[in-house]
Amino acid sequence: MLDAETSAESIEVVTGDVVALSPRALFWRRFRQDRVAMISAAFIILLIIVAIAAPVIVNIFGLRNPNAQNTNLLSDFGLPTGPSGADPLGVDDLGRDILSRIIYGTRVSLVVGIAGTAIAAVVGTVVGLVAGFFGRWVDQLLMRTVDVFLAFPVIVLGLGIGEACGGFTGCLNIGGVTLIQPGMGTVIFIIAMTSFTYIARIVRGQVLSLREREFIEASRSLGASNSRILFRELLPNLMTPLIVYSSLLIPTNILFEAALSFLNVGIKEPTASWGKMIANAGDDILGGNPAWWYMVFPGLALLLTVLAFNLVGDGLLDALNPRGDR
Repeated sequence: MLDAETSAESIEVVTGDVVALSPRALFWRRFRQDRVAMISAAFIILLIIVAIAAPVIVNIFGLRNPNAQNTNLLSDFGLPTGPSGADPLGVDDLGRDILSRIIYGTRVSLVVGIAGTAIAAVVGTVVGLVAGFFGRWVDQLLMRTVDVFLAFPVIVLGLGIGEACGGFTGCLNIGGVTLIQPGMGTVIFIIAMTSFTYIARIVRGQVLSLREREFIEASRSLGASNSRILFRELLPNLMTPLIVYSSLLIPTNILFEAALSFLNVGIKEPTASWGKMIANAGDDILGGNPAWWYMVFPGLALLLTVLAFNLVGDGLLDALNPRGDR
């Protein structure tokens, strides 16, 4: 005999001309009808493959190591040279292959954006659940703490933490273990600390509404513990807004990483980062060197990545919330 969960997810009930689909099937039907979202999702999958297989892809196309410098590839005046057969997107001011660095920069952007958003979602969900469910002084304490984090200018806070923790030693050394590693670890920490607040407020608002519903009262009457109600009853009902908002938060965090790297407090050299590449190109252009390829191609990669995540997020919102209640 099939249990209720199995029947809800995998069985289509046919009664005359009426076909009842599971929520998962309905979601997939709505999502795949959005061609723009499907194309964007395919592009994101391609980006993930590129990030994972970056060394293999570089070798297949015969590109140089992203950190390999070759000043012989510069012009007679020591300036970056444009696209050529050996370097399809040109080289930077140190003679490094731009296409190779863009490919490796994909790994940095996706890891920072997805990991930072995942940590922020976990922390924000726990804070919002606890604050909304218990209320009273617990709610006041947690949400006023969230308000304090929201009061800080994000870029200024990121600059401060990045400057303090971006050195060789990192930050928060406890028992000989450095909790915030310099470079990518610092950027992920900054993103998680500045992003969890929005998720916490959304989750708290949902919990305030759900905790008065009949199924919560029924769980209490059956003697369910608070932890069971929080994580077995409330949390599954929060998955839809969490998935949608997280998908929309990822591109914001990718842009945040690029901004921090652009301001020289994010990813450090020689690690390839789109934001740092754009910053270096800006210095050259301001110095009178019209090396357009040096800025255009990393900027285009950043633009397409952020756009794809935003379009997928919109598609998820429309598929999971067909009534349009935003």
